[in-house]
Amino acid sequence: MKKRSEDAQGRASELLSTLKKVKGQARIQTLKELKQVVVSHSTARKTVVDEGGVALLSSLLGPFTSYAVGSEVVAILVNLALSSESKTNLMQPAKVSSIVDILNEGSLETKVNCVRLIETLMEEKDFRSEIVSSHSLLVALMRLVRDKRHPNGHLPGLGLLKLISMHQQVRSLIVSIGAIPQLVELIPVLNPECLELALFILNALSSVPEGKQGLKDCPNTIPNMVKLLMRISESCTEYALSILWSVCKLSPDECSLIAVDAGLAAKLLLVIQSGCSPELKQRAAELLKLCSLNYSDTIFISKCKLTRTIQ
Repeated sequence: MKKRSEDAQGRASELLSTLKKVKGQARIQTLKELKQVVVSHSTARKTVVDEGGVALLSSLLGPFTSYAVGSEVVAILVNLALSSESKTNLMQPAKVSSIVDILNEGSLETKVNCVRLIETLMEEKDFRSEIVSSHSLLVALMRLVRDKRHPNGHLPGLGLLKLISMHQQVRSLIVSIGAIPQLVELIPVLNPECLELALFILNALSSVPEGKQGLKDCPNTIPNMVKLLMRISESCTEYALSILWSVCKLSPDECSLIAVDAGLAAKLLLVIQSGCSPELKQRAAELLKLCSLNYSDTIFISKCKLTRTIQ
């Protein structure tokens, strides 16, 4: 075992030396071999870091990086323990742009590697939201999230989109690429883990005026959110309720009627009677009150019947 780990160290060291000298196909081949060693052996990963391999690999990312080189570089970098300095170096616009290009072109595995690398950069304290304020990045992520052929990309894509949506400055840009209708359409088909991320993102987007309007303009927002109340988890109920509140508050007359017709009143009563948190119950009560303003008491009480909800 010791021999094998020494071999891996030696091989990693050798490949790094080769990488400094070669170009073209030889460079791609060297990177492929280095990736294999790095993925398989922790000692090789340590060697690459200790021998300045991260800086060498990072230097290969730039405006003229080919996909063949870039995808291998990213695949190696995501397996290494990156120092703060290395991350700062990778945050240079030209390097981020190169990673985004690779994300746009790549196979599923490469896309996920790019997502993981960008997530790693976002953990850095010097991270600035401008780094991810990229139309191209957001479009690539939405493409990953919507790709029905590769459901394994949904969770990483939504995970990164969630991190990005936590930055107030980027929310309008996320709305502008059409993320809201796309995410709303996905709601019924996402698994619970992905669903929670999608709802988090939509809720974050509802905090900007364009987001509120986008949610209101999307015909499936209200029915999809109403269906989710008390269905998956308390978090999902909380996000769905918050989104419904934003939309109904924006246009009480129009949206409250649609929501009540979709069975919202009965669902809100379920929330109020449930074991959910007091804050959630309070929000449900406020929304119920807002919705009731458009109806006479008798009609509203009939709308609160649980029969439709249970069906």
